[in-house]
Amino acid sequence: MSGQAASYYQEDQVRPAPENQQYNNNYNGKDYQQQYSPEKPAPPPPDQSTWNYDQAFKIEKPKFNDIWAGLLLIAVFLGYVAVSGISIHEYASSRGFNGGGIYGATNDFGLNTNTLILFVFVLCVALAFSWAYFLGARYFTKQFIWITGILNCVFALGTAIYYLYRKQWGAGIVFLIFGIFAVICFISWIPRIPFSVVMLQTAIDVSRNYGHIFIVSAIGGFFALAFSAWFSVTLVSIYVAYEPNGSGTNPSCGPGGCSSAKVIGLVVFVTFAMYWVSEWLKNTIHATVAGVYGSWYFWSNAPGGMPKGATRGAFKRASTYSFGSISFGSLIIAIVNMMRQACSIAQQHEAAEGNIVGSIFVWILGCFIALLDWLVRFFNRYAFIHIALYGKAYIPAAKDTWTMMKDRGIDALINDCLIGPVLSMGSVFVSYLCALLAYLYLEFTKPSYNSTGTFTAVIMAYSFVIGLQICQIFLTPIGSGVDTIFVAMAWNPEILMRDHPDIYHQIVQRYPRVQEMIHA
Repeated sequence: MSGQAASYYQEDQVRPAPENQQYNNNYNGKDYQQQYSPEKPAPPPPDQSTWNYDQAFKIEKPKFNDIWAGLLLIAVFLGYVAVSGISIHEYASSRGFNGGGIYGATNDFGLNTNTLILFVFVLCVALAFSWAYFLGARYFTKQFIWITGILNCVFALGTAIYYLYRKQWGAGIVFLIFGIFAVICFISWIPRIPFSVVMLQTAIDVSRNYGHIFIVSAIGGFFALAFSAWFSVTLVSIYVAYEPNGSGTNPSCGPGGCSSAKVIGLVVFVTFAMYWVSEWLKNTIHATVAGVYGSWYFWSNAPGGMPKGATRGAFKRASTYSFGSISFGSLIIAIVNMMRQACSIAQQHEAAEGNIVGSIFVWILGCFIALLDWLVRFFNRYAFIHIALYGKAYIPAAKDTWTMMKDRGIDALINDCLIGPVLSMGSVFVSYLCALLAYLYLEFTKPSYNSTGTFTAVIMAYSFVIGLQICQIFLTPIGSGVDTIFVAMAWNPEILMRDHPDIYHQIVQRYPRVQEMIHA
């Protein structure tokens, strides 16, 4: 944490908010309103039964934005359906060859039913811990950040000790570095925890009283679980149908024959499709929840009250006019995720081979890609809020939102809020549990196809991805609430002070210089 940021928590005096705020030229003029801050719509009509989300956040000339990205996503999904259908059909026709349970498979050269059962266990672990983590945020809000940080440090160091005990030197050293880094990060977090607790508590309180945010999380998690199960079956089926054995043949091969190149190509395609569809699902949930929190911020204490059907209206906009824009932003994240996945597999492969130097090198490369992923997600999650409320195309929304927040100074406020890192840390915790489960499963069941450890890195990597995606989707509504509050504060801080004074004073008590930021 920078010295400037640290000073925010060291001030003893809290200045009262001025009665008549005056903004500098960046915010007073008409040009700023036109450029960055959408005008607040007219007051609700006398007949409150007609006051809905589309009126509260009206689009003057609604249109479908970024159509090409939406059409491309549909095409990729249809391709995924085709590959999945053909591969699963081949798997079903040769089930006896691939075994009916954990043991007994004749297939000793590629993934089989043993792997499929492993993925079932991974899905169960991901579901149980993701939902438990979500409930922990809801019912133990103040302790949530502390528990997450401590568990993450303990688990990282414990995993490192276990790998070193098993003489997996490469993986052990990498996890040891990760654990030490996690401890350092957590210690640096401590001064920022009180402010983060206020933001998290606000988001949770709103979710309990407005909209259907917990239902959205449950439905999103269900679809994520179902899609991950479908992907797991598809992945195993591709290996069953197209992986050649040592002599270049496979009794399960169809008319097209088998080859390693075909397996690699199909696996890369379905993995990319899985990432893109999962990100689209996650960001659609994000946009839907942002509509609810935006309605609460701007209208909950207004004369007309909250617009009716905010959840339904926000989802309708996200899945129609903004479908292409959400697909566009999700595509960028999916590409970066593919790069991270490649690094993860390479790092685990080098660790399994005992190549410590290679493992650390790939891990460092993965850190740079992770930084790129963070930057993309940082821009995306605030751009999607603009898209959800005001229906702009992806690139203009990203530019306007970032410029507005940078000028207002809210970007520094965001960087000192720990909710995003905490939720990411929780997702990584669940994904590491899934990866560890995969490793232990392979160690104890000893499937014949993995007698030399060839598939260990691949299976662990995909177990990690499944756990990560499921947990992130479950937790999306929590992060979306905090992000939307930040963006709304940047758009119109007067509403925070006028309509939500308790929240404003709690924030100021824990982060005094927020007054300078939002009054800039």
